[in-house]
Amino acid sequence: MSDTAGRTALRICPLCEATCGLTLTIDGEGRVTGARGDRDDVFSAGFICPKGAAFGELDGDPDRLTRPLVRRGGRLEETSWEEAFDAVAAGLRPLIERDGPDAVAVVLGNPNVHTMAGALYPPLLLGALRTRNLYTASTVDQMPKHVSSGLLFGDAFAIPVPDLDRTDHLLLIGANPLDSNGSLCTAPDFPGRLKALRRRGGTLTVIDPRRTRTAELADRHVAVRPGTDALLLAALVQVLFAEGLVDLGALEECVEGVEDVRALVDEFTPEAVAEACDVTVEEIRTIARELAAAPAAAVYGRVGSSTVEFGTLANWLVDVVNTLTGNLDRPGGAMFPLAATARAPRPSAGGARPGKGFALGRWHSRVGGHPEAKGEFPLAALAEEIDTLGDGCVRAVISVAANPVLSAPDGDRLDRALGGVDFMVSVDPYLNETSRHAHVVLPPPRPSQAAHHDFAFNNFAVRNQARYTREAVPLPDGRPDECEILARLVLCVSGLHGSAGPADVDAMAVDTALNKAVADPHSPVHGRDPGELAARLTGRTGAERRLDLMLRLGPYGDGFGGAGVPHAGSQGRGGLSLEKLLAHRHGIDLGALNPRIQEVLRTRSGKVELCPAPIAADVPRLRAALSERPAGLLLVGRRHLRSNNSWMHNVPALRGGSNRCTLQMHPDDAARLGLADGEAARVKGDGGELLVPVEVTDAVRAGVVSLPHGWGHDRPGTRLAVAAEDAGVNVNQLLDGTRLDPLSGTAVLNGFPVQVASAG
Repeated sequence: MSDTAGRTALRICPLCEATCGLTLTIDGEGRVTGARGDRDDVFSAGFICPKGAAFGELDGDPDRLTRPLVRRGGRLEETSWEEAFDAVAAGLRPLIERDGPDAVAVVLGNPNVHTMAGALYPPLLLGALRTRNLYTASTVDQMPKHVSSGLLFGDAFAIPVPDLDRTDHLLLIGANPLDSNGSLCTAPDFPGRLKALRRRGGTLTVIDPRRTRTAELADRHVAVRPGTDALLLAALVQVLFAEGLVDLGALEECVEGVEDVRALVDEFTPEAVAEACDVTVEEIRTIARELAAAPAAAVYGRVGSSTVEFGTLANWLVDVVNTLTGNLDRPGGAMFPLAATARAPRPSAGGARPGKGFALGRWHSRVGGHPEAKGEFPLAALAEEIDTLGDGCVRAVISVAANPVLSAPDGDRLDRALGGVDFMVSVDPYLNETSRHAHVVLPPPRPSQAAHHDFAFNNFAVRNQARYTREAVPLPDGRPDECEILARLVLCVSGLHGSAGPADVDAMAVDTALNKAVADPHSPVHGRDPGELAARLTGRTGAERRLDLMLRLGPYGDGFGGAGVPHAGSQGRGGLSLEKLLAHRHGIDLGALNPRIQEVLRTRSGKVELCPAPIAADVPRLRAALSERPAGLLLVGRRHLRSNNSWMHNVPALRGGSNRCTLQMHPDDAARLGLADGEAARVKGDGGELLVPVEVTDAVRAGVVSLPHGWGHDRPGTRLAVAAEDAGVNVNQLLDGTRLDPLSGTAVLNGFPVQVASAG
């Protein structure tokens, strides 16, 4: 292609969980001037959404930081990379030595799972630091699913996904994939897959208090009362038992606790839950019967069923329904993907072996006594750990791609708390509502300048595949990539700054992984020389060498030429390595999902533990909700197709249209409160009040109002010019952080009561 037209390069889109393949057009100055779907991509086949189409605008955002910032005299000023890392080491290491590692809190935001650096280096950072003060976006999103999966299967990352392309009946609860593009279910062109389900005669049922774009596509939309998903699911389970519809199928020998579940849900009859859920008895029975009768069915729940009072119970019940209808781990049901970089399954002859299982509450937070879940404390508890002074209080914060001032409850309190820490370092491309407090800001380069492989999302993909794209635009001399930035951060916290380099961090990671592999009798490299294996790794960077290692030792890998037997799920597609992946520019298709429950289970019993003790202990709390009724309006969030949490509001092409921060309200509620479309309303909650324009629409059911997440770009000291022009309000300021799902520590961001009145 000529220089005037621009060259093209491939790039996997990092802007949502769909991971679509893009073809970028790049001019002679290295600017991305266009983005279209890669028609030859083995997974996305050319699909693209508005976020992907706006890749060039986001990549070239003039507000993106290009050099590190260091606070001097109260002001953030540009500095060199060496001076920036010197400042990080000087700010963190003495504090760690004086007050211990728990004086440092690590906060990991959602964008980490969209980058190679975010997948490879935070575990090394946490290993070097050894703090128990870890906070991530999981506890304002999907932690209930991790907890329920951990309790059911013994592994918090063993999350079954709906086999979208083969199912006959899909039940979506609290999910709107036509706008979110899917979540914990990686599926490019989710809309097309749902339409294909309808075309082949399948059924789509959507349970959501809003008539979303996904609900409009459905055969049946059930406008449930917010926060009652667990009650509705419990009633479905009760019907399955009461009407003799339970059939575990191939799972019969590997599930325990079925009768215990029967006893737990006995009181949750359709008649008992109908009024609380505001769903008819007949509709509940019909849904249960249809799921049981379908040749293959899958229940899938997401944010709306996670960020609620009974989030863990709801996520548990999703997989209870999948299990009792025989749809767990079978084609067309809910299945376990097998990523190319996952641990290679061990032989499972004779059934699954007992594992270590999954435990909650191994330690507790200092102030609120919150139990850890998956090694994390609730993000809602971060402010109290900083501003409650005394022994063990948090005095420093490492924030990586996180904006908790907007994403956590009571951002005002956290905003004040961050302003008082002794030291804060933020890895972020923007000066946003959180990073503006940092003493050092380390900006990663543009997405076009980063290589990409989806370590996280391929574990949730609806089809097994592997893809890797190198950087489309080269980095300027002296500009570190995000992997190097995080590797040097590891050196700073471990006291090795100045005596070791980023390559040493990767070498240590490779050495540790190989020594573990050669000691494992089930590994294809058992007994071999780790030094010889390390010398055979390929790749231009440490991150590429680590990717090569994981691919080779993974379920489809070449095993370094070892004698290992290929995993059955690979369907003969072995021999995978970085070189092979690079040779297939549009990716390698590894086939449809296969049943593999015996490989997945890590419970102490070696079976699916359908009625875990922590779950059973929480059911009485759900039983009490049968008699509760909301006194006023309930607030729910909503997703926008042209947005992703708080980090895409600075892109002009993604503004306007439906992407607005308004309070959606049913016409009947608006009339009762004397509110007109476009009028400002005052919304009050536990943590504060907001003024927000009303949008009158029957897309929300009566008794419910909806306000989107991720807005509130009006704080001083930020550099987000476009976002500030239409700042919106921070919905999480309506919360004070006390409303949490007790099992997972997840903030209740949906289905909580608010008061609404005219601003006048």
